[in-house]
Amino acid sequence: MSGCHGKILRVNLTNGNISEETVPEELHKKYLGGAGLATKYLWDEVPAGADPLGPDNRLIFMAGSLTGIVAPSTGRYSVVAKSPQTGIWGQANSGGRWGVDFKKCGYDGIIFEGASPKPVVLIVEDNKAELKDAEHLWGKNVPETTGMLKEELGKKFNVACIGPAGEKLVKYAAVMNDLGRAAGRCGLGAVMGSKNLKAIAVKGSIKTPVSKPDELKTHSKKQYELLDEAMMKMAMQSFGTSVVLDLVSVRGGFPTRNWQSGVFDQSDEINGPSITDKILTKNVTCFACPIECGRGTEIREGKYAGHKGEGPEYETVGTFGGMCFVNDLEAITMAGYLCNDYGLDTISAGSTIAFAMECFEKGILTEADTGGIKINFGDSDIIVDLVHLIARREGIGDLLAEGTKRMAEKLGQGSEHFAMHVKGLELPAYDSRAVQMTGLTYATANRGGDHVTAYVQGPTFTDIPFLIVDESEIKDPFIADPEEVKVAVDLEEMLATFDCVGACKFMGMCLNADDWVHLVNLVTGWDLSTAEYKQAGERVYNLARAFSNREGLTAAGDTLPKRLLEDPMPEGPAEGHVNELPVLLDKYYTLRNWDKETGKPTPEKLRELGLEDIIEEIWS
Repeated sequence: MSGCHGKILRVNLTNGNISEETVPEELHKKYLGGAGLATKYLWDEVPAGADPLGPDNRLIFMAGSLTGIVAPSTGRYSVVAKSPQTGIWGQANSGGRWGVDFKKCGYDGIIFEGASPKPVVLIVEDNKAELKDAEHLWGKNVPETTGMLKEELGKKFNVACIGPAGEKLVKYAAVMNDLGRAAGRCGLGAVMGSKNLKAIAVKGSIKTPVSKPDELKTHSKKQYELLDEAMMKMAMQSFGTSVVLDLVSVRGGFPTRNWQSGVFDQSDEINGPSITDKILTKNVTCFACPIECGRGTEIREGKYAGHKGEGPEYETVGTFGGMCFVNDLEAITMAGYLCNDYGLDTISAGSTIAFAMECFEKGILTEADTGGIKINFGDSDIIVDLVHLIARREGIGDLLAEGTKRMAEKLGQGSEHFAMHVKGLELPAYDSRAVQMTGLTYATANRGGDHVTAYVQGPTFTDIPFLIVDESEIKDPFIADPEEVKVAVDLEEMLATFDCVGACKFMGMCLNADDWVHLVNLVTGWDLSTAEYKQAGERVYNLARAFSNREGLTAAGDTLPKRLLEDPMPEGPAEGHVNELPVLLDKYYTLRNWDKETGKPTPEKLRELGLEDIIEEIWS
């Protein structure tokens, strides 16, 4: 086998047994590795109705077919489990170097089952693995945990771990690697904490076999040259992911005051150029990445001066900034640093705080509930203070640690109307009243409210994903056009393949699909056509959907917060618009061949994708 090692580790945390299993090449080819292969194991091994925080859940780390191959931005890995945040399929993805260093150990993935009776760390090095006691690490934050393990094991070990938020089972706890990189969404850090697994330390020297190394070198060189001409690369290299803020603001879709508006008139204080001018110290790059969109930063002024770290990314600025109506870049950056240190998803953390602010504004939350704390929009101190409380589950932080959906269920009083989540996963910082297709992709994304399942914020894409059309061809984003739904479906399937092969979606969209398929074939020795490659993405997407159907998801779950569906945008370029999801959803179900009553993939679709073995379980 090429592109992978053909084996995974299985770790039974209950009894401490560790074993190796081979992965048949046909299975690897069918799901492309990464999140696809992990989803197959999740379906096979997690019983219906399993407690996400119980021993029957699986926590699966999986590298992709291209992870660690020297081609543009191929350093990513995925974590898959049943999500404690949503109760359905959960997946998170991260860059940096940890996935590459793990794959050098000679394995493609790890399946954790059961739960350890005490805190442990898994140590993996060149075809061997062992569990060691980690009680001395419990309670430590991410930098402390990483530093202590490097001191004990050696500086060349790379560490993925949880912080106190994962230990306290915060519903949106993240798995952190390389200090500032997060497998952030869906609360998989809480799954790790529920299993008493503090960290995975890896070091390896085993090369992944490549089928055609000389041709791969030539093809990769061509890809790097093409990327040098990509506008996305140039923009992100200069200003990081926060370059997106101005593009979103132009359409009036930058969520402000918990989505009460799409216009933040102080956005110039927190955008990409402001980050570059005020706090940037260096660009940070993931493995084999030509753009260096990560931001190495230092707070130079104000009460947080002297603190250093990575970020903030656009989503951190969007949630802690616009959504919380805060224009203090130093406070936003500090909140982001703390999320990294505690192990929290910044999207869910900032969004949940914004929701609490509106509840406080409307009297649904009072000082009697908060222990005397005022949670007001625009308060730059409170966003920092609340991150501490959430991660430690102290005071009002214990309620916020449950996330927006559960907060609204507990508080009631109409708060469900402005609880900004889909399926329990808080929404990222793009208001779909300003880009109608975004609402569809939020509603249908397998893991809940998510923007990179099908990134439709940029220019409209042609029917072949990743080829950006001319500006003159961009259609009106304020109009819900069913004819554009195919674009969303194609993007969902093609972008799913990146989580399977271990590539970065931002860079992936700068190259065309044929280039990526050729790259996969050169590495693996397969002879996939572009259509077969795309169908593999569709197979993975439908299997993840079926898993969620089995766990109770129906068509009723494919919806948006009522604020987006019923409240017209009050100002800005999108003024007067609501999201017209029903106009698009019917067409989406037709194209997907999903049953419109149940929301399940039809038996015909499952047979077409080679998933006939799951039909009885979801349709019985």
